[in-house]
Amino acid sequence: MSDNDTDPNKSAVGLKYNAGSAPKVIAKGYGALAQELIKVAQDNDVMIHQDEELSRFLHQLDLGQEIPKELYIIIAELIAFAFVLQGKFPDNWQKVHNKINVTS
Repeated sequence: MSDNDTDPNKSAVGLKYNAGSAPKVIAKGYGALAQELIKVAQDNDVMIHQDEELSRFLHQLDLGQEIPKELYIIIAELIAFAFVLQGKFPDNWQKVHNKINVTS
């Protein structure tokens, strides 16, 4: 896709999570900038979740701003799912679920 073919309504929001604090908005943009953010994420094996409504809401936040408490559960579920897709499980996962064979 060339820059001329970029959808000006395409949007992207990048979040960063550090244990012990809420995820923060670290990048956001529309059109060509959104496409570039997505490409950088893909090139760095960052998980991408497509949700137009969530993106629209997150775009209202300022860069560096933590997500509001109302989004904690949905964002936590997305982060947890991303970890599972990457084969990362909490140490006690095997004991709790007794269904997943975690090998190192």
